[in-house]
Amino acid sequence: MVTFDFQNCLILTFICLFTTLFIFVFVFFFTKPKNGIDLPPSPPSLPIIGHLHLLLTAPIHKCFHKISSKYGPFLHLRIFHVPVVLVSSASVAYEIFKDHDMDVSFRGAVAIDECLVFGSFGLLRAPYGDYWKSIKKIIVTKGIGPQALERSRDVRTVELERFYKNLLDKATEKQSVDIGVEARRLVVNTLGKLSMGSSFSEGVSVSDFTVELAALSANFFVAQIFHKPLEKVGISLLKYQIMEVSHRFEEVLENILVKYEEKMDEHQGNEFMDALLAAYRDENAEYKITRYHIKALFAELFFGAGDTSSQTTQWAMAEIINNPKILERLREEIDFVVGKSRLLQETDLPKLPYLQAVIKETLRLHPVAPVLSREFQQGCKIGFGGFYIPEGTSLVINAYAVMRDPEFWRDPNEFKPERFLEQEEEKRDKALKFLAFGAGRRACPGSNLASILVETAVGVMVQCFDWDIEGGKKVNIEEASGLRFFLALAHPPKCTPLPRIINDLTSNMQISSS
Repeated sequence: MVTFDFQNCLILTFICLFTTLFIFVFVFFFTKPKNGIDLPPSPPSLPIIGHLHLLLTAPIHKCFHKISSKYGPFLHLRIFHVPVVLVSSASVAYEIFKDHDMDVSFRGAVAIDECLVFGSFGLLRAPYGDYWKSIKKIIVTKGIGPQALERSRDVRTVELERFYKNLLDKATEKQSVDIGVEARRLVVNTLGKLSMGSSFSEGVSVSDFTVELAALSANFFVAQIFHKPLEKVGISLLKYQIMEVSHRFEEVLENILVKYEEKMDEHQGNEFMDALLAAYRDENAEYKITRYHIKALFAELFFGAGDTSSQTTQWAMAEIINNPKILERLREEIDFVVGKSRLLQETDLPKLPYLQAVIKETLRLHPVAPVLSREFQQGCKIGFGGFYIPEGTSLVINAYAVMRDPEFWRDPNEFKPERFLEQEEEKRDKALKFLAFGAGRRACPGSNLASILVETAVGVMVQCFDWDIEGGKKVNIEEASGLRFFLALAHPPKCTPLPRIINDLTSNMQISSS
């Protein structure tokens, strides 16, 4: 039995004093500005972990949104010893990309990159510099730039017809479909044909791996934002699982590459893959690339574009089905421009402003990548308060919050496509705050292609089919919980397509009607 004599009381007192001093040192060291630096305001934090406890109760973009709603749109956070600047204001985000784009052109290096087939060898994670510029030039001129897209229009037309034919077969057999799965198949097959021509036949395998990687994406997304502390605490738990999936994906990509090289004589040299292989074999190339670089770029192409475009298509159809007046107006526009004797085509899109507005509003309300992360390469002053951001600070821009900023968007939580049909000067102003594809130098280079794929897919589904929702008349648009790289529906709906056009649209198509 312990007796609380004078000696024991003295020891207990020293323990309490030491603990108090320890806590004080941590709080002071981690939360106070150093050397008089005027940092943005910071919410109350805990010793050692900082603000980590505020990010564990909901999807991370909603956690950030909750923090900014309570403490302000421009904040300084700390995750263990890692400084993080959180931006949830459209005006501050605009200032950063307008005046400090070069300062935040680096995405930050994390150890989990080593586990991924793309890692820092692709475009998304590569440091801003000569390699990044060289690869982006090839991608834009040979793959997804305006001229390249014009050259490959027939390829997208055939895949869109195939998409329609597949849905028509399901409708005839009264089979339910997962719109996200069907959209992913369309996007992956289209990307494969655009980049490798008719030799591409690995759509199913590639699509399966994009789903697996998306399911694991939360782990390297957290690492991307919070760096080494969380890698040590949590990321390593699934490190080998990520590595295993990634390496299997690499084997599929290597197999695709080998098959393509075996049939080089059959190609006309116009595919995106040809341009990359030419750079790989050219000893005098502007920047020497390896086979690993090529596989990394294709992994990013299928993983990024494939999953984001399919998720956006699913979100758009969910909102359209849940809003009968929007569906009616959209169909009226499509029927007026396209009619019912042929399938909607890519060339119709400029004449379908409401369809484009529906997709933009979908991306505003449900941005597929709700959080953008960067790292300050050098210190700079930002904001009307002249706050100083030190070099090496992680930058988190909550695109989800920026595109729901009530100071800029009227009725920000309502699905109102007509907001994108306003005057031209208002359109330009909105474009500066529209972060669905990122912004600045590191903005998504494939935004034009993604818009084409989503708009044509949604247009065809609205033009040609009614949709019977399993389990009710409305789609449950609850967001998936947990930490995720892409914003997804918690309960992807099963829908049965019902033909609404009597005419045989397949008779005038490029694909066989068999």
